[in-house]
Amino acid sequence: MSAVWRASRAAVKRRRLQTFVIGLVVLCSTTTVLLALALLSAASDPFDKAYAEQRGAHTAASFDTTKVTPEQLARTAAQPGVEAAAGPFGQSVVDIPKDWLWMAGGTLTVVGRADPAGPVDRIDLLEGRWATGTGEIVVNWSVQGSPGTQLLGTKLQIPGGGTLTVVGFATSMSKSASAWVSPAQMAALHPTSAQMLYRFTTSGTEAQLSTSLDRATAGLPKEALTGAQTHLTLKQAFSALADSYLPFMTLFGVLGLLVSVLIVGNVVSGAVVSGYRHIGVLKALGFTPNQVVAVYLTMLSVPALAGSALGTLAGNALAGPIMKVAFTGVDVGRATVGEISPWVSVACLVGMPALVLITALIPALRAHRLPAAQAISAGGAPRTGRGLRVQRLLGATRLPRPVSLGLGQPFARPARTLLTLAAIVLGVTTVTLSTGLTSTLVAFGNVGKEDGAARIQVTTGGSGDDRTVPRLSDAQIEERLRALPGAEGVRARALSQASMTGQNQPVFADFYRGDGSLYAHTIVKGRAPAAAGEIVAGPAFLTQHGLKIGDRTTLELSGKKITATVVGQVIEGNARALETTWDTLTRLAPDAHATEYTVRLAPGADARAYAEAAGKLDPAVHASVLDPGNAGTATVITFSTVFTVLLTLVASLGVFNTVLLNTRERRRDLGMLKSIGMTPRQVVLMTVTSVAGLGAVGALLGIPLGIAAHRLVVDHVGVVDFPEYMKDVWHAPQLAAMLLAGVMIAVLGALIPARAAARTTIATVLHTE
Repeated sequence: MSAVWRASRAAVKRRRLQTFVIGLVVLCSTTTVLLALALLSAASDPFDKAYAEQRGAHTAASFDTTKVTPEQLARTAAQPGVEAAAGPFGQSVVDIPKDWLWMAGGTLTVVGRADPAGPVDRIDLLEGRWATGTGEIVVNWSVQGSPGTQLLGTKLQIPGGGTLTVVGFATSMSKSASAWVSPAQMAALHPTSAQMLYRFTTSGTEAQLSTSLDRATAGLPKEALTGAQTHLTLKQAFSALADSYLPFMTLFGVLGLLVSVLIVGNVVSGAVVSGYRHIGVLKALGFTPNQVVAVYLTMLSVPALAGSALGTLAGNALAGPIMKVAFTGVDVGRATVGEISPWVSVACLVGMPALVLITALIPALRAHRLPAAQAISAGGAPRTGRGLRVQRLLGATRLPRPVSLGLGQPFARPARTLLTLAAIVLGVTTVTLSTGLTSTLVAFGNVGKEDGAARIQVTTGGSGDDRTVPRLSDAQIEERLRALPGAEGVRARALSQASMTGQNQPVFADFYRGDGSLYAHTIVKGRAPAAAGEIVAGPAFLTQHGLKIGDRTTLELSGKKITATVVGQVIEGNARALETTWDTLTRLAPDAHATEYTVRLAPGADARAYAEAAGKLDPAVHASVLDPGNAGTATVITFSTVFTVLLTLVASLGVFNTVLLNTRERRRDLGMLKSIGMTPRQVVLMTVTSVAGLGAVGALLGIPLGIAAHRLVVDHVGVVDFPEYMKDVWHAPQLAAMLLAGVMIAVLGALIPARAAARTTIATVLHTE
């Protein structure tokens, strides 16, 4: 083995550029695959682990206590298919003011529970203690980290003149409630609903959960069940944003793997073909066929191991920022995100070199079969006769001789040509995909800003301890904002936490009035809300709440209820937020007022001057120019651009390797052509032409693949529903640029070895012979 190692080390030193190419390809592929696996793991493993530790409920069901008794509910725990159950717990809705514990105001779903333990939904206490007496409440803290003890003791006035004091903060992966009180305190709230928490023996799909719940509640009166929330809905909410990154991450990872396989196969095959004499010498010196194979595999394992190690380090370094963006604003409870599971790093460290070695084994076996005498004799000149018919046909045309000779060269090595063509196809596919994604995301980032004018955000009152009551009324503020120079339209917004039928966690309701033009480009299905009780939401909200256009639900706020109808879907939206009209707010909370205004300026208006003027209207008014950027969009564009550049570079290096091998094999032919008068420029033209045609063919094949990949990605981003005009980004100029990209990949890869071949003198060629 020491002889094998010395021969392999010498081969690595002799092929420094090929070693670098393989290492770079493996590095890029490992990084991308690791990021895709890390996102996939982070979207499920942390949630499943935390949910299992807390014995999270598979289904949290709400029942109308006017139609079912606590004894009847308790008996459902013994029904077939119920693994464990907790409850019944009294459940009530309590109104909270704006900025109470930094919340938006509105309603809070409160459950009466004697202790945080139990067979289902073991609540994790973060600060303080559990509520055991009347006048005490424990709040569900759904943000990562501890709220700190400074918020303990916060008071909440409840209907009837009572006061609740915050004595603790806790978190529940089941999201079974927004807050908890003791059963005695719940009795004082006079609840009209009750909660049961179930764990079922079969709970893998929504259909299984629905069947299990139907079986458990089979003996209850009709319409007793008012709503149910499953753990699969919570898991989907947990990973919705991360899942939106997975399609393009996975696709780029697959492209990287395919390029790795092609380049490695091309490099090893070329090394075997160009190293015939070297193989013959090794066998003549006593190397067995297996040792010769070991030399080539060891030669490949060095850059493969280095590339996979560096790629794993790079992937681990990039995973933190990427997952931070992917899980921004997600209600993660006690689930820990941002850490890569050890198995992901191990899989990349072991899997990528193994893939390289398996790919290298096939061409290396060719060296295994080659007899020593044949290898040594074959090393003097390459095989002849391949592609001669095509060469003669091209030579009979009126094409310049360097062009006809160049176009015929790929047919001399069909297997190598196919590998090179495949690398170019993948390079063009990647460029096309990246270009399409960039165009789609730029259009998405410009939604609501199609006129090119700036937007001003105006808020009133402040928050927390910095509360300033505006001197002007809501209507007066809006009127004066419209009157300031440069204003084209004003849209007022009020935000409240509301309760929705069958949901334990509150939803954020945005109530709007004023400038309706802001809906013009955001509605992708249905229409904008126009009357009281009409709502729209993003795809994530509708999916996670099991709603579609035309469905009805009930919103509750300030002790009042209204039947709400889904009339449309917006491009994007928070998974816990819906949008509705000001008339809806008037029905639920007549005294409510707007706290935020969006001002649409006229094109060319001075945004900073308007913001300064708006800030002077009232001491409680704060105005700022809205940042047109989007962190998620910028992340996707940056990642796809960087990886596209890398894959394009790698594809060009694959062409470089092919052309380098071809020129080395054809030293004698080049010497003969130069001896009969071919100039260095003609040599360059002939060599570049030999792959330029491949570039054009690769572009014609890669463009449709890239368009299909683009549509696959944009159609499977769960948190965004792109309208058709954002997907239809392909026009004649873009397609022409993609065609040119294939030719450029080939030309860039061929240029350096072509110039080197042009500088080779006849005397040098004869000397090597």
